[in-house]
Amino acid sequence: MHEAVIHRLLEGNRRFAAGHPASDRSLARRKQVAQGQKPAAEVLACVDSRVPPELVFDQGLGDLFVVRSAGLVLDKAVLGSLEFGIAELHIPLVIVLGHKRCGAVKATIETLEGHAQVEGEIAYLVEELKPAVEEAQRAGGDPWNAAARAQARNVVDQLRRAPVLGAAAQAGALKIVAGWYDLDSGVVELEDT
Repeated sequence: MHEAVIHRLLEGNRRFAAGHPASDRSLARRKQVAQGQKPAAEVLACVDSRVPPELVFDQGLGDLFVVRSAGLVLDKAVLGSLEFGIAELHIPLVIVLGHKRCGAVKATIETLEGHAQVEGEIAYLVEELKPAVEEAQRAGGDPWNAAARAQARNVVDQLRRAPVLGAAAQAGALKIVAGWYDLDSGVVELEDT
């Protein structure tokens, strides 16, 4: 079941990256999904306007259950939304989709280096992204994209330990994977598949 959904999404991504979308966004599909939803997967994505999961995976109305958060930061609302999709809709797959050149990660790096200051609740995002940035800095190389990848993996680990999602994963009803979206090529890579 999980592998079939992964295959479907990666096929859609190949169409998107090639510039040949084929998803169903018709009036008939809108009427069909108005009666109820049965999404094939959940995607936790960044709020970045360049990363719309429905388009990136070339999926139509009702095909994805999307939750978005700057830098993939988890809080109670984000986690509760993901849990709702699993507990109520029995979705078999969660993709935590990080992406190249994440602005929230860049702001975190600049703040930690003392080059920028943040206001309001943006400080919460910086604090939550700090472990991924520090992990990337210890590893050396490009901290910006390495930290964004680390954040996706860290969130996958957090979701696997969360009571509702972790129990579903342990029972084999749910697969949770990290993904990486390349803004330049349009291609998504999945880890742990």
